[in-house]
Amino acid sequence: MLNEARTAYAPADIANPARLIEAHSALVRRIAWHVHSRMSTAIDVEDLIQIGLIALVEAAQNFEDRGLAFAPYAQTRIRGAMVDALRRDARMGRAGMANRRYLAGVRARLEQEYMRSPSDAEMAGAAGLEPGAYHAMAASTVPVGQESIDESYSDHDMWFADLTDSADTALEKAQLREALVANLGKLSEREAMILQLYFVEELNLDEIGETLGVGAARVCQIKKAALDKMRTMMAD
Repeated sequence: MLNEARTAYAPADIANPARLIEAHSALVRRIAWHVHSRMSTAIDVEDLIQIGLIALVEAAQNFEDRGLAFAPYAQTRIRGAMVDALRRDARMGRAGMANRRYLAGVRARLEQEYMRSPSDAEMAGAAGLEPGAYHAMAASTVPVGQESIDESYSDHDMWFADLTDSADTALEKAQLREALVANLGKLSEREAMILQLYFVEELNLDEIGETLGVGAARVCQIKKAALDKMRTMMAD
């Protein structure tokens, strides 16, 4: 214990971050277990240790000797990183956290096997999931953020776009619909039926041909002629 205290409050060797990291790695485990004792149901201790080690590396690289010991500075950074991680996880359900750990394990195994970052298709295959199911699982691992409406609002954001037609646009659409109905009545019964089956019922040419008892090529000819007539009438 005395040796730890001497190490903690000894002058920092800021010229050698690697030595700082090595000398204070035990500090990470101690803080991780302390945090885990209070939040054991929220996160694994190994995850906390990984978060703390990253914070320790960043602290060693960014530390400036201003007459303060390194250990208190690193302790603040390490604990802060762990608390931030817990806050992020607090916005994620327990299933999301389990999915995140599972996908992280799959990713680590594939990275070791391929010596590169795996693609989404490779991740889905390794997890035994269909692409849609994999993306749903990955989406569940993203923390849900809570922002005020003022921070989220943007005139250019599609979520806030007004998708309703203006009065002028609605009137134009109504007039166009009336013109289409009127001119559709001027077509022959077969021409009107083909347009109805093609554009409204969404049948293909072969299906329309079977319905009318003609070939697909003939259906295509009649459809083209009917559309040409409609364009001429609508232009008038």
